[in-house]
Amino acid sequence: MRTQSSIKNLIFAMAGQSIGLLVSFVARIAFVRVLSTEYLGLNGLFTTILSLLSLVELGVGPAMTFSLYKPLAEKDTEKVKSLMQLYKKAYTVIGIVVAILGASLAPFLHFFIKDIPDIPNIYLIYLLFVANSAISYFFSYKRSLIITDQKRYIATYYRYTFFTVLNIVQIIVLFSTKSFILFLSCQVIATVAENIFISKKADKLYPFLKEKTIQKLDKETTGSIFKNIRALVVHKLGGVVVNSTDNLIISRFVGLTWVGLYSNYFLVINALNLVIAQIFSSITASVGNLGVTETKEKTKSIFDVVFFLNFWIYGFCSIAFIAILNPFIQLWLGEKYLLSDSIVIMIVLNFYLTGMRQAVLTFKEAMGLFWYDRHKPIFESIINLCVSLILVKYLGMVGVFIGTTISTLTTCFWIEPYVLYKHGLKFPLLPFFLRYIFYMLITIITSILTLKVSELFYEVNFINFIFKVIICIVIPNIIFLIIFHKTTEFKFLYKLLNNFVFKKIRNLSTLSK
Repeated sequence: MRTQSSIKNLIFAMAGQSIGLLVSFVARIAFVRVLSTEYLGLNGLFTTILSLLSLVELGVGPAMTFSLYKPLAEKDTEKVKSLMQLYKKAYTVIGIVVAILGASLAPFLHFFIKDIPDIPNIYLIYLLFVANSAISYFFSYKRSLIITDQKRYIATYYRYTFFTVLNIVQIIVLFSTKSFILFLSCQVIATVAENIFISKKADKLYPFLKEKTIQKLDKETTGSIFKNIRALVVHKLGGVVVNSTDNLIISRFVGLTWVGLYSNYFLVINALNLVIAQIFSSITASVGNLGVTETKEKTKSIFDVVFFLNFWIYGFCSIAFIAILNPFIQLWLGEKYLLSDSIVIMIVLNFYLTGMRQAVLTFKEAMGLFWYDRHKPIFESIINLCVSLILVKYLGMVGVFIGTTISTLTTCFWIEPYVLYKHGLKFPLLPFFLRYIFYMLITIITSILTLKVSELFYEVNFINFIFKVIICIVIPNIIFLIIFHKTTEFKFLYKLLNNFVFKKIRNLSTLSK
């Protein structure tokens, strides 16, 4: 059941994200054709400011999600009702606070921008970003219940249906009116509509949510929730500082135009990250169920498989990015939107280091291990901010990204697996790091070989780009296959793929005959 739920969630997620990715790229072409680079930078900057306001969420989401795994597994409806009532109150307050705090920052926008561009209604534009962010919180609790109950595919369906329609409407609005305000207004309307639809779906799936009789939560449950929230507040702070300050520092010390240029790379990187994240998100609920129903040995064996899959995906994608990211940007938007090779290398390095954490983070979150590394984000954010602010003066954008690399290596890289292995899996940690180093060496060697071959097609044109893509798909995957095809983890994944994908394809083929 867990495996089937994970695969169903994954199929929907990958299909939805692929469609969303295609639509996003078309929408970005429309954006840069109609509006100036300053609008692009403004879009990236305001998105960053609003992500800083997500600190108000205080880690309520993961804490509440973890608290739902056990009652859902045990079909304890009364406990689920009580938790959802608490969740509803918390997110209503969060939405209101985000709206108030966001609006109160409007008079201080000049502080975040080195040179404020001559864009009309800049404060109204910002307030539309605030409204869209605040509205998204009011129905979060019902979406989270669906996801926690191993039905993420339902939330995915609504998410990408509305996302696709929104982007199509926004493209039409841009070309017909050239109005950024109407562009953003469409986004607010879509957010409201999506929340209403998913709320009604949750009510249909879980009719007990409408019941008025709700029991009070016991002290042990509330104590556990608030303990996790206290830990997650610090995790949230660290995550926001590390992930959201790059654009602020670039805007303040390098310039808003550079934020716009980086936002194109971020769109590509983040789009792929979202696709990959669906794999790990799709199994989180199943891992949570695994953690409360299976032995540590079983959980550890599944973790090894997930970590191997983690390496294969991020190793392959990082190699491809190094070879084709700049050619893709040039063909997609034009040469004037390119960043230097040194900046691209740092962007991809951070993509790899962050990506290789996903298996650990998935199991750590699903097992509720929030408390043990609660101080880690403080050091991570301080190191990131200090190093970035120092190096940006000497190295520009490269310095900002080096700050992120250093903060990751000195904190997350070793603390997160230490917590998972000591308090969750309860196995020796050294084999994990030996395996990590081995995976990294394979990635580096494979990337060098792939780059050497791809350099044969150095001229940037569509035909050469296709050849580069083929090279980046074939060489890394063949090398990985040769090295790992006899491992336990590969055999497990192949068997899974054969049972749930290849078998269905064969069955469909038989039926068609």
